[in-house]
Amino acid sequence: MTPETSLDLPDNPDCAFCAYLKGERPYTILSCTPQTATFVTREQRGHPHLLVLPLRHVPSLLEMTDEEVAAVAVEVRNAARLIEKAYAKTGIAVWQNNGVPAGQAIGHVHFHVAGTLESGGTEFGEVQEISVMETAEIARRLLEAR
Repeated sequence: MTPETSLDLPDNPDCAFCAYLKGERPYTILSCTPQTATFVTREQRGHPHLLVLPLRHVPSLLEMTDEEVAAVAVEVRNAARLIEKAYAKTGIAVWQNNGVPAGQAIGHVHFHVAGTLESGGTEFGEVQEISVMETAEIARRLLEAR
């Protein structure tokens, strides 16, 4: 909880997303705009599963500016279009969590965009992390479909 919101936000003083953006940790960044980044997550809950976030460290949707919301929304749509084009998915899931009780694990707002699984839906249980080499291959396939 912060003075700005009653949300019980994750306590990660060293934000993993900010570290990825600074190149301090390996991660597959699919694309960047002046206000956003799109990642290929190592936790593939759909196929493929991307994350879209503002570049500025913002804890939750409630603190985003109108400009950030607009920029992120465009990139969420662009990510969905790429998934459909590259993977011909019959369904694409988009979700976003604010606060620990809602399932937010990293205190940097992000939107999930995932192609549905063959059986439908996405996986909300435990999933095995894939390697950065595997996420880079997903990024290659998406970028080739542009």
